[in-house]
Amino acid sequence: MQLELKNVELRVGNQLKIKGVILHDAERFQIDLGCDEDNLALHFNPRFHDESDGAVLVCNSRTDGCWGLEKREIDNPLERGADVKIVLKLAGDVFEVELPNGHEVQFPNRVGMDVINYIRVTGDIKLTSFKVC
Repeated sequence: MQLELKNVELRVGNQLKIKGVILHDAERFQIDLGCDEDNLALHFNPRFHDESDGAVLVCNSRTDGCWGLEKREIDNPLERGADVKIVLKLAGDVFEVELPNGHEVQFPNRVGMDVINYIRVTGDIKLTSFKVC
């Protein structure tokens, strides 16, 4: 599955709400927010079979095609085959990612992006709803 949106305007205080079903044999999916595929303020990448950590949430940023230092959350509340709702918020100097069961991940806005105009969702998830508000 791949959804790619350009010329979006996600500003500080806005939210991106994604609902979907994680595939039964999912390895990973990702949600990218930035200005293009080489410049991402947030790369949110749940992995269900990571070689070193098993089920893990990985967050990162990318500048001019170069990845930054990964932030890894070993506590991944997402499950294969489950319905999921994920809310991503740009809260100025930090991204807040709300996951099921009250779980939240925060990732710093390392590049100081105050307008997101590129969104990509790709991987082992079937989207049922997508909303910028």
